[in-house]
Amino acid sequence: MQKTVPALAVLALPVLLAGCAVGPTAEEQAAMVADARKASGALIQKLGGELQGAIKEKGPDGAISVCKERAPQVAAEMSKQFNFDVKRVSPKNRNPAGVPDAWEAEAQAGLEKRLAAGEDPKTLDTWQIVDTPSGKMFRFAKALPTQPLCLTCHGDPATLPEPVKARLAADYPQDKATGYAPGMVRGIITIKRAL
Repeated sequence: MQKTVPALAVLALPVLLAGCAVGPTAEEQAAMVADARKASGALIQKLGGELQGAIKEKGPDGAISVCKERAPQVAAEMSKQFNFDVKRVSPKNRNPAGVPDAWEAEAQAGLEKRLAAGEDPKTLDTWQIVDTPSGKMFRFAKALPTQPLCLTCHGDPATLPEPVKARLAADYPQDKATGYAPGMVRGIITIKRAL
């Protein structure tokens, strides 16, 4: 005679197992943070190099295409290489796809406070394991401090070169990403991975 498992027990099993799920170990978390730092550093290095090359070759207004077209492509490359979802966001976004979610906005605000307290902008990052409706997720944010080079397109709107203003108006009619001074956090590299 074959025994059957009551239907209620079968339905309850996934719920019970989900309640037993634990997050990553301390070692796994440390490895994810290290990989996220590598991914964000690689993105900054690659994008910065391409931007500097484009400025020399095409001038600041011609280099806007690097941020518009290449930045999402480079982020996609880093996502694939490091097995993360990588992108750049800012509350003062230029790209409409660069609007931060609640976690990202809170992370950037926290990084800005730490910068104001004297932390080195080059090492400002934060991370967290968060609960989402679909499960646990690793979240990481790396500050993007405004470098002198950035001011050509992100500085005081009154002092931006006219060709840059014209290109920004054409490419980003809803642009909010100006008014920065050197050292300010103008956005973050945001990294996430479902666990």
